[in-house]
Amino acid sequence: MHRTRTILAVVLIATGLVWIGQGLGLLRGSSFMVDDMRWALAGTVCIVAGAGLGARLMRQRRPPG
Repeated sequence: MHRTRTILAVVLIATGLVWIGQGLGLLRGSSFMVDDMRWALAGTVCIVAGAGLGARLMRQRRPPG
């Protein structure tokens, strides 16, 4: 289960980076997401969620003491 959560955190962060890039127009293509700030905002939310999940996983791995 720990590995699944780690993978989820990484996927959330990677997806968020792509969405921010498309929303800000840094990643060009023929997508409906290009230059749409809503996708940059959604990407930011994904990164925050992924980082939060990752931080929670890091706290759980620490030995007590």
